[in-house]
Amino acid sequence: MTNSWRFSTLGDRHRALGSQLEDWSGMGTAWSYASGDPDAEYMAIRTKAGLMDVSGLKKVHVTGAAASHVIERATTRNMEKLMPGRSVYAAMLNDGGKLIDDCVIYRMGPNSFMVVHGSGQGFEQLTMAASGRDVSVRFDDNLHDLSLQGPLAVDFLAKHVPGIRDLPYFAHVQTSLFGKPIMISRTGYTGERGYELFVRGQDAPMIWDRILEEGAEMGIIPCRFTTLDMLRTESYLLFFPYDNSEMYPFDDQPGGDTLWELGLDFTVSPGKQGFRGAEEHYRLKGRERFKIWGLKLEGDKVPGNGAPVLQDGKQIGVVTQAMHSPLNDWTLAIARLPVDCANEGTKLMVNCATHGEIPATTGAMPFYDPEKKRRTVKG
Repeated sequence: MTNSWRFSTLGDRHRALGSQLEDWSGMGTAWSYASGDPDAEYMAIRTKAGLMDVSGLKKVHVTGAAASHVIERATTRNMEKLMPGRSVYAAMLNDGGKLIDDCVIYRMGPNSFMVVHGSGQGFEQLTMAASGRDVSVRFDDNLHDLSLQGPLAVDFLAKHVPGIRDLPYFAHVQTSLFGKPIMISRTGYTGERGYELFVRGQDAPMIWDRILEEGAEMGIIPCRFTTLDMLRTESYLLFFPYDNSEMYPFDDQPGGDTLWELGLDFTVSPGKQGFRGAEEHYRLKGRERFKIWGLKLEGDKVPGNGAPVLQDGKQIGVVTQAMHSPLNDWTLAIARLPVDCANEGTKLMVNCATHGEIPATTGAMPFYDPEKKRRTVKG
């Protein structure tokens, strides 16, 4: 573990499961466990429920009279449409109209927001937008984020939290769990119905233990961070910068991708202007150099990240993340492809350093639950 300056209070739990606590975004994170099985964890979240520590996500409170204006400038979303108790997924751009981070914005009150982002420049973006304004921007590393994901997550929480079945997708509630204060958000990163539990660092170990102890009979198990890669690949959930040109740079240009190229243009509220990079964002529409797109691969061999994608023997793209599903018996990949390959049915080849050439066919994402009915289900 290197360069970690943030610490989860669940570190001892992860070490007991065999994690070396690899660094992510400054926090020692349970990327892997020596015990357990990623396929079993994937199956738990797809068919039952699994519990993950995603406290490495950065939590930033933005409060004060200018809070909504700061977030309007820093992100692509219209805050006048976001009411207290609701949240929204958003993007952050640089002056060139290129993605520098994504985030979920929670409106806590009229002048109070929480922005949760990953390892990009989200905090710096908010701080820059706040300069000279009547606003406070505060980083909160005491607040931990436990992600309980899967179709049985609601059944477990319903035993302890009245009304949890009525909480809509991308809504949140201030409540209690096991006698401790908690914010529960109906969000996640799996494509399943799930919840993020925002708790104090001092309460996180007890809450983690209680969920796993009481949920064991329902099949709830602890899950490593990289199990998310299997789930997100099926569900078209990008992970900055791992699906971006920052990770797989072009030979002749600097890193940085547009929302049009990534398929994230939906994160711009209709007609919105004034956010950082807005002019370039709109100017770059129709000038995509590539598209992030899906591949369906033959067989069950999973190519490594960065595997070249070939057409007629020539490299035209790169695999950014791949997986094989023991539930659906398919092998899938997120890939960077030429614009003219962003379609259904183009035959390509993936050149895997371990398994050799693997035939692949282009396909739109998400592959799993394309109508997103599982994550948005009511009741």
